[in-house]
Amino acid sequence: MKRIEIAVGIIINTEQAIFVTQRLKDSHLAGYWEFPGGKVESGEDAKQALRRELQEEVGIEMTHSSLLTTLEYDYPDRQLTLHFFIVDNWKGQPEGREGQVSRWIDVSQLNVAEFPEANQPVITELKYRYRTA
Repeated sequence: MKRIEIAVGIIINTEQAIFVTQRLKDSHLAGYWEFPGGKVESGEDAKQALRRELQEEVGIEMTHSSLLTTLEYDYPDRQLTLHFFIVDNWKGQPEGREGQVSRWIDVSQLNVAEFPEANQPVITELKYRYRTA
């Protein structure tokens, strides 16, 4: 089975809300919420791929990001290497540009059951990192 490399952007604003999109009905894991991103193409590194994907998918220009973690996850039909970046500075207003529903959600309201399994450790980390005192 081929391993697919994915760059993922966790777009977080100053109110600790994260921008998420819902997977389209005809896609793998349809209906789940996700952090925007996509496949790393030949000749790109993960950060370059993320910059391109965020422009295409949600219409923003990423101006600052930092790598949160890299995880490997195996689904029955595919193997993924996921590079999760915190995106805390950008130009433009994010919106679903590929027909997907989008919303801002407070970090504390992230529900692992609404996201693909591969995202669950990251959601746990985000809730810990951005918990309110």
